[in-house]
Amino acid sequence: MNIEHLLYDYLVATGLSETAAKYVNLISLLLALLIAAFIIDFITSKVIIRLFTQFSDKTKTDFDNLLVKNKVPQNVAHIIPLLVILEFIPKVFIDFPYFENIVEKGFKVFAIVLTLWIGRSLLNALRDYFKTLPRLNDKPIDSYIQVFMIFAWALGILSAFAIITGIEFIKFITTIGAASAIIILVFKDTILGFVASIQVSINDMVRIGDWITFEKYGADGDVIEINLSTVKVQNFDKTIPTYALISDSFKNWRGMEESDGRRIKRALNIKLDSIKHLSIEEVDRLKEIQLISSYLESRQSDINTYNTENNINKELLLNGRNLTNIGVFRKYMETYIENHSGTNKEMMIMVRQLAPTAHGIPIEMYAFSSDKRWQNYEYIMADIFDHLIAAVPYFNLEIFELPSNSSFTDLTKITNQAIASSKE
Repeated sequence: MNIEHLLYDYLVATGLSETAAKYVNLISLLLALLIAAFIIDFITSKVIIRLFTQFSDKTKTDFDNLLVKNKVPQNVAHIIPLLVILEFIPKVFIDFPYFENIVEKGFKVFAIVLTLWIGRSLLNALRDYFKTLPRLNDKPIDSYIQVFMIFAWALGILSAFAIITGIEFIKFITTIGAASAIIILVFKDTILGFVASIQVSINDMVRIGDWITFEKYGADGDVIEINLSTVKVQNFDKTIPTYALISDSFKNWRGMEESDGRRIKRALNIKLDSIKHLSIEEVDRLKEIQLISSYLESRQSDINTYNTENNINKELLLNGRNLTNIGVFRKYMETYIENHSGTNKEMMIMVRQLAPTAHGIPIEMYAFSSDKRWQNYEYIMADIFDHLIAAVPYFNLEIFELPSNSSFTDLTKITNQAIASSKE
């Protein structure tokens, strides 16, 4: 006596038609199987989760806790009832081979989905664990997890189609290969992002926590996430395509943050026609500036000695060696920066003269602030240049600026006054 036909035989014996008896038998067996699978799933889930939780509480590592958090044991527990269902499907659909084939394929596809769920939860647990390791904090772990999941889902979808169509997996893959051009087009950004994330990681171009400036995308802030397709910057949550990091230019301020100071590199443009040699009287007047008084004493003594020894005619300032107002101002800038409390004295401090331009001759400051915090850095730089700009007139120099409306108004007044005077 077949147990799967027990109800069928009883119903036929009571006078029910064979067709009706088959359907009632099918529904009864199917309900019994589903209820049994649900009970088995409930029991196995409770047992596996409890055992795993007790085990994780006794271990020192956090990885097993992360497995529980990401529902790995719960998903693994679903395997047992699924195997039970696959085992008993032929017995439930013994009188309906056509439906047996459809339902069996459906549960095999579900088995693939369940495998992907388990794989995803396991990878998520690995991702959370890797993020707790200090040496991996700045690595794009999300990108690698996404790559594995993309390949896993692609393989799972292909396997599901092979099961549904009844085609062998190898033959199905061969057929899909013909459509590879379309697949590449659809997953272009994903492929580019994958390659870019590998290059970014290998070349150590960007880490999580780096401050980057990407003018093209209007991003200026800290990198908070690097995944397969985008890089998220904490600047109103701006996102940048990952492959843009290797195709476009950007600024990474990591070097500044790791150094002992933040660079200040700014110039003052001096008008060319305000530059001149200094007379002895003008040098004596500048000696009153305490920061450069000793320098001027020493420098002027050396110049006088040289000019005397070489019988230089100093009735014309151009002859022999001389001090210039721009040279003295350059020395003043350097001394002031060296004595400023906001500059790092252990790093380079330099004031240099750049090539003359249509906007005057640039005198550039190159130094490093001792405080790298943005707000304090801006304050230090502004404080230095506030003083230097105000100091320029003391050296009979002028800062170049383009003419404004007031400049033309003053010129018109002077011209009108000159014309009125000539008429008188």
